[in-house]
Amino acid sequence: MRVFSIRKIIKSIGKVTAVFTALGLSIVLLFGTAGAVSSERFESLKLNVNVGENGTDMLLRFMSFENSLLALKVYEHQPNFSIAEMGLKLVTNIQLDDIRSLVRNELPGFALFDSDFIIAGDGVTYADIPFESAPPLDELLTEREMAAGELAELNKGLDSKTPPSGNLSEKKIFIYHTHSWETYLPLIGLEGESNEEKAVDGKTNITVVGDLLGKELENKGIGVSIDKTNVGQELQKKGWKTVKSYLFSRGLVETAMAGNEQLDYFIDLHRDSARKKSTSATINNEPYAKLVFVIGKDNKNYQKNLQFANELHKFLEGKYPGLSKGILQKSGTGVDGVYNQDLSPNSLVVEVGGVDNNMKEIKNTVSALADAISQHYWKAAEVNAQGQ
Repeated sequence: MRVFSIRKIIKSIGKVTAVFTALGLSIVLLFGTAGAVSSERFESLKLNVNVGENGTDMLLRFMSFENSLLALKVYEHQPNFSIAEMGLKLVTNIQLDDIRSLVRNELPGFALFDSDFIIAGDGVTYADIPFESAPPLDELLTEREMAAGELAELNKGLDSKTPPSGNLSEKKIFIYHTHSWETYLPLIGLEGESNEEKAVDGKTNITVVGDLLGKELENKGIGVSIDKTNVGQELQKKGWKTVKSYLFSRGLVETAMAGNEQLDYFIDLHRDSARKKSTSATINNEPYAKLVFVIGKDNKNYQKNLQFANELHKFLEGKYPGLSKGILQKSGTGVDGVYNQDLSPNSLVVEVGGVDNNMKEIKNTVSALADAISQHYWKAAEVNAQGQ
């Protein structure tokens, strides 16, 4: 009897302990959830889960439990959807198909590289995501002459272009450069340099690409206005750091818009900091510098700018397969997320090649980009003319 009583007491104590343990865990979970809801991390999580494609699929999956007809469509659309994986993402922000999710909140500065291709070209991986280096402001002001071989390539064939046929006095496209200091190592005589941060210059830089694109578009009958402001120099005058470059270039765009109401397209040309393997392509035995279209997800014209970028991407995929890496969207902590694209529904950031691309590759790519833009422009002009 005594043994039985002791066992009974021990069993009762075990049950009480289990109850208190469960209660304690519930309290921890409750307060943990409340803290997560009020934190910045959960804001990002809500964006990924509730607004993103996976969140939509999860909602539809739950609704399909009560609607057999909906279930047929849902399972046909995404047969391998896992509620367990979605639950893991909801609780921990870890995605089993994205290794970056294991470290995105633990590594300082990692968010700057944490972007996604919403439309990706063939063979494009996370390793192909563009990134920007941020060298000291003093280095941005160095001015070099273009390397002789690259200058000769730049001037080759420029006189043989077809004369323009449109009204070039009507400026329709505004080309500018928020990071005007971005250049290419071969252009400044540093081909083979291992440090990508050396690819900056106050004179021989991305503005050369803007000039080329402007001429190509004018040869297709489209009036272009090109801004070649030395942004690094202007930032120094204001005592601003490079992080304010988009604030400065916003003023350039607003001034251009105020001075010419006919401007309808706004192209901000950049250069990726990625290396040769990721930024080069051979198409029909000709070398090209790969393109990336960047859309700020936090701007009010996001959908229209995405549509604009997608039309250019699809055209390039058809005529120059492999040239466009795709469309990258950016938002969140440490990222601009707007890129002045709220000012116009026809606004883009375009990354033209990377630090190792040379003039021949750049020229071929600019010609293809002008082909895509002009095709879109004249198609839109025809539609507008028919609607009047």
